[in-house]
Amino acid sequence: MAQNGGMDKYDVKVALKALYSPSAKEFSRVTVPPMQYLAVDGHGDPNTSPVYADAVEALYSVGYAVKFDSKNAQGRDFVVGPLEGLWRADDPSVFTTRDKGAWEWTMLISQPEWVTGEMVARAVDRVRVKKPGSTLDSVRFLRLDEGDSVQILHLGSYDDEAPTLAKLHDEYLPAHGLTFNGDHHEIYLSDPRRIEPARLKTVLRQPVRPV
Repeated sequence: MAQNGGMDKYDVKVALKALYSPSAKEFSRVTVPPMQYLAVDGHGDPNTSPVYADAVEALYSVGYAVKFDSKNAQGRDFVVGPLEGLWRADDPSVFTTRDKGAWEWTMLISQPEWVTGEMVARAVDRVRVKKPGSTLDSVRFLRLDEGDSVQILHLGSYDDEAPTLAKLHDEYLPAHGLTFNGDHHEIYLSDPRRIEPARLKTVLRQPVRPV
């Protein structure tokens, strides 16, 4: 736990270090516990879609409102988690071919276990007063249970993920008798506005089940 003027500050990256700091050299098998998130759904290329940019802004606005509500009302502070994303498509090959227009996504920010749907609803109402907009109405409270998963740390540009994903899909999963059991999950540990693409760190995770 980080310290904040005598108050313990929860940080999901520290509390669940194995899930947020995997090896970049090899795939690792992990069990992801049930977790909860702020979530916004959308479709299309995240590089060009204004809906995507609005979704991310709404998530962070609500995320910080929840944080301040938790700290002031309950005396429980936490570090706002990194941006995460669930990615899906009818044809999983669009991820290795980088056909971004065919991607469906759910952008996420994790929430501590004590945060409730009522707290999120209050936060949305508070943000709406300052930043009225339809995207806020799309923010929802999501509980996700990924369970058995395979993950790896990707170093570099998002557009360079394809070889790693191809190795996961075409080599690692078949070799271990596994198949997909949920959406492709990415955790963005770096801020692309401040760090050059070659230095970006992204957790690539895939929930799995036996074939």
